[in-house]
Amino acid sequence: MSTASIGAALHGATDIDAVDIDPAAVQSTAANAQANGVRLRSGLPDQAQGNYSVVLANILATPLQLLAPLLCAHLRPGAQLVLAGILERQADLLKAAYAPWLELQVSDAQEGWILMTGQRSTSA
Repeated sequence: MSTASIGAALHGATDIDAVDIDPAAVQSTAANAQANGVRLRSGLPDQAQGNYSVVLANILATPLQLLAPLLCAHLRPGAQLVLAGILERQADLLKAAYAPWLELQVSDAQEGWILMTGQRSTSA
């Protein structure tokens, strides 16, 4: 959570809710954001309220598969979903898991790891 959310803020993102299930990660993110001079809200999953124009999740494929309904529920129409922490061989598994909400594609690959992205329909 920390690296991705702080990186997004350093590159111009605003109104960031950084969420993790680990309270220590939440505290670390808050401290790292302050050290990097960026503003964001860090908290546990119940902090993420409403819909977002971009949702980024950087965890392994199994949790990403299980979280598909929750992550997609937070996408506003036309929003972008970015998933990282995925091995190349897991792409089809995640494409199937997210198919009810959007079409995922591999946007980048490096050393056996991939980045997947998708866009929610504007009529959703």
